[in-house]
Amino acid sequence: MIKVSHLNKGEFYVNCELIEQMEETPDTVLTMLSGRKILVSQSTEEIISLTLEFKQKAHGIKVIK
Repeated sequence: MIKVSHLNKGEFYVNCELIEQMEETPDTVLTMLSGRKILVSQSTEEIISLTLEFKQKAHGIKVIK
């Protein structure tokens, strides 16, 4: 799960495995597999980065920068 923020700055966690689609309109809208849409303050690039970081940790992959 990744930590994201509502537009009003309240934080919550989203199961990144259930994100079907993302778009910036200009706010970032996450469309979940259930069809539910969630507005978040992070950009699509930030969501992608958080998801990659989560998956790397979950699978024990170390990334050398």
